[in-house]
Amino acid sequence: MKIEIKTVLPGPKAAELIEKDRLYVSPSYTRIYPLVADKGRGLWVQDVDGNVFLDFTAGIAVCATGHCHPRVVAAIKDQADRLLHMSGTDFFYAPQIVLAEKLASLLGTGRGYKVYFGNSGAEAVEAAFKLARWHTRRELTIAFYGAFHGRTMGALSLTASKAIQKKHYHPFVPGITHIPYPYCYRCPHRMCYPQCDLACVEWIEDTLFRTTLPPEEVAAIFVEPIQGEGGYIVPPPEFHQKLHRIARKYGILYVADEVQSGMGRTGKMFAMEHFGVQPDIIALAKGIASGMPLGAMVARAEIMNWEAGSHASTFGGNPVSCRAALVTIEMLQESLMQNARIQGERLIQGLQRLQKSHEVMGDVRGKGLMVAVELVENSETRTPAKKWRDAVIRRAFQKGLLLLGCGENSIRFCPALTVTAEQIDECLGIFEKAVREGTRWI
Repeated sequence: MKIEIKTVLPGPKAAELIEKDRLYVSPSYTRIYPLVADKGRGLWVQDVDGNVFLDFTAGIAVCATGHCHPRVVAAIKDQADRLLHMSGTDFFYAPQIVLAEKLASLLGTGRGYKVYFGNSGAEAVEAAFKLARWHTRRELTIAFYGAFHGRTMGALSLTASKAIQKKHYHPFVPGITHIPYPYCYRCPHRMCYPQCDLACVEWIEDTLFRTTLPPEEVAAIFVEPIQGEGGYIVPPPEFHQKLHRIARKYGILYVADEVQSGMGRTGKMFAMEHFGVQPDIIALAKGIASGMPLGAMVARAEIMNWEAGSHASTFGGNPVSCRAALVTIEMLQESLMQNARIQGERLIQGLQRLQKSHEVMGDVRGKGLMVAVELVENSETRTPAKKWRDAVIRRAFQKGLLLLGCGENSIRFCPALTVTAEQIDECLGIFEKAVREGTRWI
C-alpha cells in the first residue's frame, strides 16, 4: 500500500460521522485531527472515504504486530469459535493459564512470579496499587511528576501528567507523594548530568525521608522505566539502579509501569531490562495483545499473597485476548524485538540528522521504537512550542502521516514493531516537510 489522500480532510463520510460523534459520544476524548478509521493492515490505515495513511501511532503503542496481523486474526477467530467468555474470576480455562505461565517465564525465574489479569493498563496499575498495600500493610506511596498511570481513581491518584486529568475529581487516594522524574533536558534541580551525580535520587533519602515521609511506612515506588505520556523521557542509565537500592534498603516495593514501554517496544521485552533492574511488580497492557483489551499485573509469588475475593475482574484475562497475547509474544520473540532495535536506531539517527537543520527540534530521545522529538521555540531558551507541536501533527495528517503528541510539547513515534526501513524513511520525509510548514498552521 501507499499513502493516498483522495479527498479534503475530513472527507464527506468522515465529516458526517464526526458530526454524529459530537451528538452521541463523550466530549472528554482528545482528538487533534479528524481521522475516522475504517480498515487497517500492517502500518496502513484507511479512513471511511478511502484515504490511506501511514500510521506511526499503532493505536497509542497498542498494535505491536501491526493492524490485523494474519496470525493474530487467525488466533482470535479460532478462539472465538471455541469460547468467548467464561470469567477467569470463577472458572478455569487454558488460554489464561498458559499466558500466565508464559508471562512468568519472561521474567527469567519462571515459577517465581504470578499474574493477575485485567482489561487495561489502568486496571493493571490499580491491581498493583492494591497488592502493594495488601502485602506490605503500609499506606504511603511514591510516584513521579509527569507520570501517567491511568484514569481510574487509584491510578489517577498516582498520575501527575496534566492538570486537566485531575480537574474536579478531588479528593484522591491519600498517602501519595509525587517527586521529580530525571528529565535531564529540563532538569527540575537545574543541574547537568552526569555532574549532578543523580541528585534527584539522593534527594529522596537526604530530604524527603528525613523531613516529611517516613520510609518504613512507604509501600511502593511506582515508576515508568521510560515516561510515556509525560514525554517519552529516558532517564540516565544508572537512575533505576540507584532508586532500586533505596527501595531495597527500606523494604519498599519497586513497581514498574510497563504499560507503554513493555512488550518489545524498546527492543527488549521489558524496558526495565535496559537498566538492569528486576522490579517486584510489573504492570502490562497496550501492546500485550495486538489490539485486544488485556492488562496484566505480574508480581513475585511471595508478594502476591492476597486471599480469594480480595481482588478480581469479570472480563480480565478474556480467552480471546489471551490467545491474541500468546501469538503476539511468539512474534516478539521471533523477530519483532530485534526489528524494533534496528528500525528504532534508524528512526533516531534520521531524526537527529533533521535536528541539525531545524532548531525547533530541541531534543530527540528514545529507545527502540519508543521515540520522541521535543519542539521548542529556540534551542537556547528551550521554551516549549506546544502550538507548533500541534500544528506539525495536523500538517503531517494532511500529508498522510499519523502521529501523536506526548508531554507538553513533544511528538511521539511509536509505530508497529513490524515497521520497515522504507516506512521509517517515508515518515522522516513527511515529518521534515511538516516541521518546515508547521508555522503556517499555528
